[in-house]
Amino acid sequence: MSIDKTAIRNAATVIVLRDRETDPHILMGQRGAKAAFMPNKFVFPGGAVDAADAEIPLATQMPALCRERLNEHADPALVHPLGVAAIRELWEETGLILGQPGTWDMTPPPDWTTFADTGHLPAAHPLQFVFRAITPPGRPRRFDARFFLLDAAEIASDIDDFSHACDELSHLQWIPMKKAREFDLPFITEVVLAEVEARLHDRSPPADVPFFRNDDEESLFLKLKGEMPEWREKWRHE
Repeated sequence: MSIDKTAIRNAATVIVLRDRETDPHILMGQRGAKAAFMPNKFVFPGGAVDAADAEIPLATQMPALCRERLNEHADPALVHPLGVAAIRELWEETGLILGQPGTWDMTPPPDWTTFADTGHLPAAHPLQFVFRAITPPGRPRRFDARFFLLDAAEIASDIDDFSHACDELSHLQWIPMKKAREFDLPFITEVVLAEVEARLHDRSPPADVPFFRNDDEESLFLKLKGEMPEWREKWRHE
């Protein structure tokens, strides 16, 4: 049996949710047709952790419970750069600011210059760690992705202004959650959507986090703390 040697990169994905109590919508965009990873698919904003993310100061940290869950089955040193990467990718791909007004005590690296120019420091306290998934073997790129849920009310900029977004995602839009599955979604995105739907009326950080682990030997659906709900146990064996 051949073993997939594609390097697995740590990544952060942001699920921005608006009007969760009345008419929930999620922010998604479409990847390009020539993209190496998930071409043409509608996805949440996100991407790989950069080396420089470890050095970026945060005005606030993620909730303690989320940091604890991120530590499980992972290097604890990744907690900070994962939060930073989530904020950076949200800014780069959507132009939305997750931060607090403030002055940087350092010269921001190139990837952060435009964010710093807005007069904000990145703030991670609104990010809730809700899902983790590793890309299965055999794909051209593989990621160990942590999914963070973010209430749109925490965004410091106009949530309908995508004018500062890069061109990595097209057709950026707020999609009604009940219609999201009508779009061309990656399989794992559909699984994450089910998790988000289950949390619409619970604003507290989750006490346990699903972990879809794909390594070179087997695929497992684990839980970071707690028992596996019945629907996940059933899905695992199908």
